[in-house]
Amino acid sequence: MITIAIQGAEFFAFHGFYAEEQKLGTKFIVDVEVNFMPLNDIRADKISNTVDYEKVYNMIAEQMKHTRKLIETVAQSIADDIKHHYPFVDSIRVSMKKLNPPLGGKVDYSAITIIL
Repeated sequence: MITIAIQGAEFFAFHGFYAEEQKLGTKFIVDVEVNFMPLNDIRADKISNTVDYEKVYNMIAEQMKHTRKLIETVAQSIADDIKHHYPFVDSIRVSMKKLNPPLGGKVDYSAITIIL
């Protein structure tokens, strides 16, 4: 089993339930882990035998551009994109942190995790 991971990818985006959040935006931190068995011998040293984390990062970045009310929806879309592009993966874990959420007091972040 191989795990590739992207940890601490930062994005400024406009996700949020309230209109103010969708107008002002905030910073998000995204972590992704992808577990899989390689299709061929990994010692062949070919990117086609693994999950390309640069492509995974680009999938994350693309989904972060599409404003949604729920970060759960964004995380699920990221996981769905990865699974669509790499159908051989065994599991995908997407965690998102929304920094400084509007909760009426000081909160560092709110967070969700989706496991597919």
